[in-house]
Amino acid sequence: MGRVRLDRSGATAVITIDRPDKLNSLTLAMYEQLGEAFAEVRDDPRIGVAILTGAGPRAFCVGADLGESIPALTEGRFDISEWDAAHQKHTQLDKPVIAAVNGLCLGGGFEILLSTDIRLATEEASFAFPETGVGVVPAGGTLARLVRQIPYAFAMDLMLRGDRIDAETALRYGILNRIVPAADLLDAAHGIADELLSKSRTAVATIKSAVRALSDLPLEDAFRLEAQLGQAAFTSDDAREGLAAFGERRAPVFPSHKLID
Repeated sequence: MGRVRLDRSGATAVITIDRPDKLNSLTLAMYEQLGEAFAEVRDDPRIGVAILTGAGPRAFCVGADLGESIPALTEGRFDISEWDAAHQKHTQLDKPVIAAVNGLCLGGGFEILLSTDIRLATEEASFAFPETGVGVVPAGGTLARLVRQIPYAFAMDLMLRGDRIDAETALRYGILNRIVPAADLLDAAHGIADELLSKSRTAVATIKSAVRALSDLPLEDAFRLEAQLGQAAFTSDDAREGLAAFGERRAPVFPSHKLID
């Protein structure tokens, strides 16, 4: 039936959608497991960053297992809000999530991608929202997120027409950060994870929480809250150590790293 695995590699959590024989489509149980994995990353102080990927070379995730989810939805036995945790709606996860996209990234899988922070894909990866072709909509965060992340015309074309785009187009649209050879995908993701783990954990968490909090505020309100968050960061133990290390021309030893050692 498949599962969602969480494996630890030092302070990095690797979350794998593991149902390769079904293109990593998500059963209802797997959606719940994915939400639980994100919660574990959030709550475990030993984890500083997460990598999200799919098992096998063919797919990152093609969304819900329609044979299970569509009957449950149409018969009223299931509400899509139960997928909120897997789609990182209302999230309090302030640790970076790196997506490593290996192959097809469609429907709900594409929606899950949009909940991540840094996104790598192989040259063979492709992306689409096919929902309008079967009479539904991408409501796993995409209706709210996509027009905030990429230009309006690109977002509407993807959602309305449902055409599949390749990795180069996704990069041009601003959906991806980088395209890498398939053989290098996880190594590249771990390289970014290691780089993030070298930064101030306090600063990284502040940036994630600030972006989430400020994005929908009127500009003057956003400036005021930004100043409060910035002041807290500038007066933190990490900032004192980082500025001292800069002046002494040495690598900082951030106090926040003690949580993940």
